[in-house]
Amino acid sequence: MATGDLMTKVLDALGDAQPTAEAIHDITDLAEVPSSMTIAEVADRLALSAHTLRYYERAGLVTVARDSQGHRVYDAGAVRRLVFLTRMRLSGMSMRELRHYIELVDAGEHTVPERTAMLAEHRATIVRRLRELTLSLVAVDYKIAAYGGAAGSDVEHRPPRDAAA
Repeated sequence: MATGDLMTKVLDALGDAQPTAEAIHDITDLAEVPSSMTIAEVADRLALSAHTLRYYERAGLVTVARDSQGHRVYDAGAVRRLVFLTRMRLSGMSMRELRHYIELVDAGEHTVPERTAMLAEHRATIVRRLRELTLSLVAVDYKIAAYGGAAGSDVEHRPPRDAAA
C-alpha cells in the first residue's frame, strides 16, 4: 500500500476526532500483538503491502527472523518498529533520514540526543508544511468564494462566474 493510501486509511479511522498520539495508538492497536506474525498478518494489520514490508527489511530498517521453512516471522518489536517507520513516512520523512535514524537507534542509548535533534528538525519541517498548506487552503477557499461557492467538504460545485483562473 502506498503512503497516500495509508494516510487515507488513518484519516478515515480518525473521522472527525482530533489527531492525538493516543488516537494513533488506537488505530494501530499494538496492545495485543502476537509474539509472532506472518508477513500477510503484518501487512493486513498495518495496511501495508508485503512488498513494502520486504522493502523495509532490504533497506535495513527492520530485522525479521525466519522460520525453518525460510518464511518471515515478525515479532512484536519488528511490528512496533514498522508502525514507527510508517508514521514517519506519513509525516514526510525520507528513506535516507529513516535509515540514519534507525542506525542511531541500533547504535544505542548514547545517540538519544542526536535522535531528539533529528526529530525536532523533522517537527519544524512538518510545522512549516502545515503553515504552507493552511495558506494554500485559504487561497482555494478564496477562489471557491470568487466562483460563488462555499468552502467545506459539502460544497456544491457551481460553474465559475467570470473569475480569472
